[in-house]
Amino acid sequence: MALSPLNQRRWRNFKRNRRAFWSLIIFVIAFGVSLFAEVLANDRPIVVSYRGEIYTPVFSFYPETAFGGDFKTEADYKDPVVQCLIRTGGVDLCFDAPEEIIQEVAAGTFSEDGFYKGWALWPLIPYAYNTPVDRPGAAPLPPSAQNWLGTDDRKRDVVARVLYGFRLSIFFTLIVTTLASVVGIIAGAVQGYFGGWLDLIFQRVIEIWGATPSLYIIIILFAVLGRSFWLLVFLTVLFGWTALVGVVRAEFLRARNLEYVRAAKALGVSNRTIMFRHMLPNAMVATVTMLPFIVTGTISTLAGLDFLGFGLPSTAPSLGELTLQAKQNLQAPWLGFTAFFTFAIMLSLLVFIFEGVRDAFDPRKTFS
Repeated sequence: MALSPLNQRRWRNFKRNRRAFWSLIIFVIAFGVSLFAEVLANDRPIVVSYRGEIYTPVFSFYPETAFGGDFKTEADYKDPVVQCLIRTGGVDLCFDAPEEIIQEVAAGTFSEDGFYKGWALWPLIPYAYNTPVDRPGAAPLPPSAQNWLGTDDRKRDVVARVLYGFRLSIFFTLIVTTLASVVGIIAGAVQGYFGGWLDLIFQRVIEIWGATPSLYIIIILFAVLGRSFWLLVFLTVLFGWTALVGVVRAEFLRARNLEYVRAAKALGVSNRTIMFRHMLPNAMVATVTMLPFIVTGTISTLAGLDFLGFGLPSTAPSLGELTLQAKQNLQAPWLGFTAFFTFAIMLSLLVFIFEGVRDAFDPRKTFS
């Protein structure tokens, strides 16, 4: 669908803001890479060829019996016996041979002609966010060729947790920001457009709601209902929708008596059409100005709750939980540096992008 001339001008203004434009490119690449986290970081192969058939363990469940094993539980693809079964087509050698032969077959160094019948393609990082790393030493382990950013205090690969945690944080932020913005814009538009007693009563409700100790309510509800992603989204939107009400209300109060609004009313245009087709676009500059604060605030809220232990479930990949581990393991500086640079880069990119969006919507801004 072709863009309108107005939106084409906004897009040109955004591209002329080099910092915002390149921040968008870097962020899209980083987020796009994180969308394929299961393919890039996993403790299961991407593709397995066994007896001429193709299996995709990353996306599907396969019992060990599917590869000639004895158990109906999911195959442990890092087990030398399972690797031997895949390579040999499930022959009895994998059960009866000495351990060193099994290891050679699993590693692909056993060179009997016509012996191999299968292969496995592994991800770049052979660990998921919750996979224990098989390395000697006490956790957390320092960076190495096996674990580029080391491990946390439970011997889980830090790169894998950052990759999954980045995706989860962005999804959470996008969902919360979208829902909170929609509710806040509608509430502010209704207040500013109609004014009077509706505006007065609504303002008192918002003042009371804003004074509610949201952290205590979240802690209480999590204690009763248990921690979950969607419950945290609901509670964050519930206490975050008021952020845009003030700026939208002010813009609608200013514009409600302008000539074009009076003319639309005189022509019999509906209130909804006037509010959201004619008045809202003129309030978008002030609205977009607040978005960087909402986005960064949402990410900080998620990280803060995870840091305190009242955020996402303990099994979820969490950047806030990584920060907590950095605090509790000062002898492992790689955890602190990883958490700091992840948050710093992510928040900086988002702020630069939304600054560019804000300036693109402002007709007074031009770029050379």
